[in-house]
Amino acid sequence: MADISTKTVHEIFQTMDYGSSSTNTLTAQSWLEKHSRTLGFFVDGKFSSPADRQTQDVTDSKAALVCSTVCAKDEDVGSAVSSAARGFKTWKELSCYQRAKVLLKLVSVLQRHSQCLSELCELSQSSTSPTVLIRLAQYYASWAQLRDTLMPEWTPHGVVVVSDDCSVYFLMLKVLPALSMGNAVIVVPGKTTTLPALLLAQLFMEAGIPAGVLNVVTGSEASLAAKLAQNPQVNYLTYCGCKQTGEAVAKAVAGWGVPMSFSLSQSSVCPFIIFDSADLDSAVDGVIELAFKKKRDFQWVLCVQESVLDSVVARLKLRMAGMKCVSLVTETDRNLIDVVVQEAQQQGATLIQSSPPPSTGGLYPPTVLCGLAPSCESVISPPPGPVLPLISFRSSAEGVTLGNHSPHGQAASIWTEDLTLALESAKSLCLGSVWVNCHSVMDPALPICGRRESGNCTDGGREGLYQFLRPSLSPSLPRSSPSSINYAAFGSVASKFMIPEGFDPSSVPRFYPQLVSGQLRKADSGCSRSVLAPGGAVLAHCPDGGRKDVRNAVEAAAKVQPGWMKKSPATRSQSIYSLADNLDKRRRDMAVSIQTQTGISFEEAEKEVELSISRLSDWAARCDKEQGGTPFPPQSGSALSTPEALGVLGVILPSSKPLLSLVSLLGAAVAMGNAVVMVPSEKYPLPALEFIQVLQASDIPAGLVSIITGGRDQLTQALANHSVIQSIWYWGSKEGCQFLQYSCISPLKRLWLHCEEEEEKEAGRNWSSSNPSLQEELWRKAVVWKSIWIPTA
Repeated sequence: MADISTKTVHEIFQTMDYGSSSTNTLTAQSWLEKHSRTLGFFVDGKFSSPADRQTQDVTDSKAALVCSTVCAKDEDVGSAVSSAARGFKTWKELSCYQRAKVLLKLVSVLQRHSQCLSELCELSQSSTSPTVLIRLAQYYASWAQLRDTLMPEWTPHGVVVVSDDCSVYFLMLKVLPALSMGNAVIVVPGKTTTLPALLLAQLFMEAGIPAGVLNVVTGSEASLAAKLAQNPQVNYLTYCGCKQTGEAVAKAVAGWGVPMSFSLSQSSVCPFIIFDSADLDSAVDGVIELAFKKKRDFQWVLCVQESVLDSVVARLKLRMAGMKCVSLVTETDRNLIDVVVQEAQQQGATLIQSSPPPSTGGLYPPTVLCGLAPSCESVISPPPGPVLPLISFRSSAEGVTLGNHSPHGQAASIWTEDLTLALESAKSLCLGSVWVNCHSVMDPALPICGRRESGNCTDGGREGLYQFLRPSLSPSLPRSSPSSINYAAFGSVASKFMIPEGFDPSSVPRFYPQLVSGQLRKADSGCSRSVLAPGGAVLAHCPDGGRKDVRNAVEAAAKVQPGWMKKSPATRSQSIYSLADNLDKRRRDMAVSIQTQTGISFEEAEKEVELSISRLSDWAARCDKEQGGTPFPPQSGSALSTPEALGVLGVILPSSKPLLSLVSLLGAAVAMGNAVVMVPSEKYPLPALEFIQVLQASDIPAGLVSIITGGRDQLTQALANHSVIQSIWYWGSKEGCQFLQYSCISPLKRLWLHCEEEEEKEAGRNWSSSNPSLQEELWRKAVVWKSIWIPTA
């Protein structure tokens, strides 16, 4: 990579001169000069810089020009995808040992060129220590070695698009696990990660990665990611950055059949909580280190217990005295800060500032806004730059409530010398990472899992590997062009199962109510729909549920779910065992309903019931078996990684195996501590309606499970727009999958989508299979991960 002396070892010994070191010869400036300060794409193992392309400038912290990068066109996107597809074929045919060997060699390459990488990160205003990247490479090299041993029935997606504008660390936290699992990767870097990403691609080639396995395409981040995902050879897209760009990507890719995940950490607001039992000097030191940096990974809000508020404020004034002004990332940030500070003062806030702010320019002094209310705009959405909102709380419980006040759920830093309080608070915070008496500690051994508006995927740890894998037996979304959908009117068309005018209800033997909020009810609208036999005869009537029924069900589920989650796994297990026992007692009635509804033989229906009883028992047994761990991070201290319930789930059930699929999904959700709102198949709702009686006779708390019948699209739309629903598992139409991908970016939800028509053509998911990977996929879809860091020194 650099000109290295051609002297032999003998000549060096004769002259006693120092030998050349590649670490010292390659610098950021020499690397940029080598490329004439115009960097193209890195595709198929080499740089490419077409002459007729637009360029965009890369500037440093002082707005001085560093270099320019080429903006890709459609043909460049096609070349990158073709190269990645060829690279994937080569990469996946290598053994686990061979892939691990490449990543291990990357470790030594990174060590050799750490100076150049560090300088480029600094120039790009994306400071990342090469040491943490070396740790990442070491960690994922070992996972590359163990993939087939520990995950034999999982397979890589194929070509993965990684779009990132947070930091080099978060970029590599997605690239390295994707590569270690056998995928090919196309990187779409943001402005701050472009230069390090291009250098890292070159270093990967030096480490021996096959051409095409890692490609870097530069240009407009949102449009490039969308164009890449629309290529039929791309199998997965993951984005890390701000919410606005994430929304643009999601809406542009919706309907192309590409699974997507988002880590919106750049927009996340995180609490920094100081309890009265904290070491106040250490806590204030942590505030100074964290809040007044030029570029922060997250936005922070300082929460202080009232009994120590005056002491904390006095220490802040002392520590902030004489601090220099901080450079802002952009000059437009200054206008935004001025507006926020003025508004806060009008609402009664007082300022702590190290010095008066300059009248103009891109500098601003460290500032704390004291005396704010939790509802203040600067608390809900803090401004960029060195401005820290401060709010107070009375009790420890109120402090935890304030910590959960934000719509985001990325991380928190809590400060207390009381270990019991620390662990109880960490457990109660609905966040992905909790740092006790420290902050911003990260290691690839522990997962980073955003909650609510902070993300819908898991990065890091073993848990983060599964977003780049799928079970070999699990069908994937079909690739096709998006349908023409009026998203505002989706779900408003009447179903074909609606009761026609003039129909005589006395000719139908039975009306089945739905289960909402633990009670048997008609639809809130008062409308009903027909349950049809395979031949078209009307078997029964059931409610035609709608938005109000979903609202009532979600309200009840949100009330009962926290208590259900806090129950011991053994207690949840006994409740699910009682559900299986009640299903066993009604096995004949259930078999008759399956036979009547689907037209299969009674023997086949009995077999489905038997499998359903066994499946519920499996989930009851797994309640206390799926636990977290205590990884061994290289830093001093302890760390915990624990799975937690998502909250309230929406499940649109498949038509295939109507009872077995219902209990498989229901068992996974409630076993992990979730509440669930289920929508039976429009075609075969009868088994689900019969199952309501089984639910009511069991120990499952009322309101934990609701079963709402009605139009699939109408109920899907209601679930997608409800902010309390954290995840949607969907079996339905291609248009429904497209609507959910488009709509569930705001509010952000975790999606598990299946196009039922295509799955029926390709045999789809085998619900009767007891393959461990299918069960593991289910429980991993039902949990989120929390990491807790506890330093010892």
